[in-house]
Amino acid sequence: MNKMYSKSGLLVEAFDKIVDGKQTGLYTLTNSSGGEITITNYGAKIVSLQVPDKSGKMTDVVLGHAGIDEYLASEEPYFGAVCGRTANRIAQGRFTLEGKEYQLAINNGPNSLHGGIKGFNAVVWDVKQVTENSIELFYLSKDGEEGYPGNLSVTIIYTLSDDNALDINYRATTDKTTILNLTNHSYFNLSGEGDPSIDDHLLVLNADTYLPTDETAIPYGPAESVKGTPMDFTEMHQIGARINDDFQQLQFGKGYDHTYILNKNSEDEYNFAGYCLSPKTGIKMEIFTTEPGVQLYTGNWMTGNFAAKNGNRYPERSAVCFETQHFPDSINKPDYPTVVLKPEEEFHSRTTYRFSVLERWE
Repeated sequence: MNKMYSKSGLLVEAFDKIVDGKQTGLYTLTNSSGGEITITNYGAKIVSLQVPDKSGKMTDVVLGHAGIDEYLASEEPYFGAVCGRTANRIAQGRFTLEGKEYQLAINNGPNSLHGGIKGFNAVVWDVKQVTENSIELFYLSKDGEEGYPGNLSVTIIYTLSDDNALDINYRATTDKTTILNLTNHSYFNLSGEGDPSIDDHLLVLNADTYLPTDETAIPYGPAESVKGTPMDFTEMHQIGARINDDFQQLQFGKGYDHTYILNKNSEDEYNFAGYCLSPKTGIKMEIFTTEPGVQLYTGNWMTGNFAAKNGNRYPERSAVCFETQHFPDSINKPDYPTVVLKPEEEFHSRTTYRFSVLERWE
């Protein structure tokens, strides 16, 4: 029997497994430009994303593993995953909703992170529909799962357009008031996965303010201006240019791990969030989203301890994440955009990562 491989060298059968009684697999989306994205329904994870560089060479720009077994045992459980019910952190895992107190699992210092012990990144999603360039995934998160109220129905559609844009659409409904904050946690290296550093990547963010945090990565509350600080990406900077500055916010997280508040005319407007560029490959990634914020995370806690795709190792700061989302600990911060979802409402969110190439830049 002939083995099937993706363009990025992934063995398709390495994703064929029964997990929690459900079948996992690797699904390949392609476009007319030669682009390719592979997705596994374990955690709704983006496994590879192939786009052309400035010389036309196809380059895999997301980090990941070569098979399901590696994902199950990974020390980086969020590679390419959808995080939920609530992405990012909730202080001490506690919140009150409609007069009732809830206590979530504590899995990140003193806080709850990315949905708890077994968030959406670690469940098997149902594959509802697959076309050449899109896949629809569904998950029913049952009332009480990871401590959250309500039966929550979540649908995600990934689409790869012919102009090499990855579009992610989220929809969700609940039968009981709950909280929800979804994001995709892809780890990008626009020089190609396996390149040892994103310090040379050039970054612009459409954000005049950010949320400073305490030493456990929980925001104090009010936003602060980025001006005059190493947090400022309103003009192009190398990601690594100021990452080691004597600046408390960067010292807390060993680098960038902060929510930037995007400049918007309205809270859920779909607009430009920023762009990132590799000077090595010329690959430029533009980000658009309906979300009010983006968490910039520079892979500060990565270790390089394991071999991943193509035998590559991923040391500290060998990737950058742009997690479009609502703000951390929003349920405990009344001034933040709400993460409450009620039975009569439908949650909808959209994020796009659009890839192109530049031969040169200013």
